[in-house]
Amino acid sequence: MTPARTPRNPRRTALRKSRRPPRRLLATSLRSLTVRNFRLFAGGQIASATGTWMMVVAQDWLVLELTGDSGTALATVTALQFTPMLLLTLYGGRIADRYDKRALLTGANVVSGVLALLLGLLVTGGAAELGHVYVFALALGVANAVEVPARLSFIAELVGPDLVPNASALSGAYFNIARVLGPSLAGLLIEAAGTGTVMLLNAASYAATVAGLRAMRPGELHRPPRPAAGQARVTEGLAHLRSRPDLVATLALLAAVSLFGLNLQLTLPLMARTVFHTDAAAFGLLTAALAAGSLLAAFTGTLRRGRPRARLVIGWACAFGALAAATGWAPNLATALVLLVPTGFASLYFAQAANHRVQLGSDPAYRGRVMALYTLILQGSAPLGALFVGVVTQYLGTRSALWAGGLISLAAALVAAAADRSDTRAAATTQADRPQEHPHPHPADLRTDLKTDLKTDPTTEPTTKPASEPTPGTGSRP
Repeated sequence: MTPARTPRNPRRTALRKSRRPPRRLLATSLRSLTVRNFRLFAGGQIASATGTWMMVVAQDWLVLELTGDSGTALATVTALQFTPMLLLTLYGGRIADRYDKRALLTGANVVSGVLALLLGLLVTGGAAELGHVYVFALALGVANAVEVPARLSFIAELVGPDLVPNASALSGAYFNIARVLGPSLAGLLIEAAGTGTVMLLNAASYAATVAGLRAMRPGELHRPPRPAAGQARVTEGLAHLRSRPDLVATLALLAAVSLFGLNLQLTLPLMARTVFHTDAAAFGLLTAALAAGSLLAAFTGTLRRGRPRARLVIGWACAFGALAAATGWAPNLATALVLLVPTGFASLYFAQAANHRVQLGSDPAYRGRVMALYTLILQGSAPLGALFVGVVTQYLGTRSALWAGGLISLAAALVAAAADRSDTRAAATTQADRPQEHPHPHPADLRTDLKTDLKTDPTTEPTTKPASEPTPGTGSRP
């Protein structure tokens, strides 16, 4: 005779069920960390990115100290650091498609570490001048023109195409952890030991990235076939983009928001010094508040499983523009700190959604060059953005750099929304007139293995795995 089962406690059963979703949620958001190479990459990047953000605060503060709070000098340093991105990033993407990305990243990080070490020694020795900062900013920009497109496209090689959205979002998460830790630590260290010490710590942090890169197993990388010498041309990447109006529309919106709105690394130190009249510690708090919102956005992005729809990208561009404008009108430091949290969330969620839409919609054979153009727009527009900030702050005051940039970003997003609505109606009309026996959807919309995810996430659209991409888990080389 089968013994009677003990009746379950309804409360305990409900409690177990309530605990399961968070566990599954955590496992889903961290699934890229099951890949050993990505764990090594992420660990090194956390240390290096923290040092980099410490360096940003220290360099900006040094420039303001050397020049008596000159916004023009600060804008000049920013322009010099990002001008190489404007001029050389497309060629950096070509190099990333042609050569071993792991070797490129190793070399670029070694160069950046040496530059930080030399500038730190000049500052601690009391010999640093504004001209030295200009030279090192320009040299660092050249190194970044190679490093950034290689790093962005290297993520797909680390985890394979299916995990790209999650790995990219996790990359944004650790980057923004660094944005929280770096400025906060920098503010304290500047007060205690000076800007030179912060720069020397940044130089040491690059060793973690180099160590992680060299410890990877090359055979486990998901490398697409490399083009032959002379075939990985910049013009071929641009031709690929011309054939993809969905990518062009996303990049155009990114260009407008980046140029006028995403200049917060330049406007926040000016707000701290000239509007709120605070010290380095308070400046660190402003940057940390922005980064806290960005960090939350990065963790939210880890739940994304497919390619974001255009409306999602546009919607968060609208949100960022409105919040940036509100921050520009903040009456005091406390209000600015509160507003910078959702502003940081909107700015990163928009940039990350644009990243995923572009990266998951492009062919792996062109990914380095496509992501180089993404980098060119996002970071290479900084010199022009610095010029915009310099002009509006000179004639309209420091606050105008935030509220004017926010309103222009909002206007650009509204134009993009109108254009997307028009394109959607035109596509629907064309589809209605087209014979149903022979539809011709774009390959990026043919993937069927994400149907389950799309039912639960209306903000994503299907993606495809191009034939040139190695099968996940094989670790094959071309």
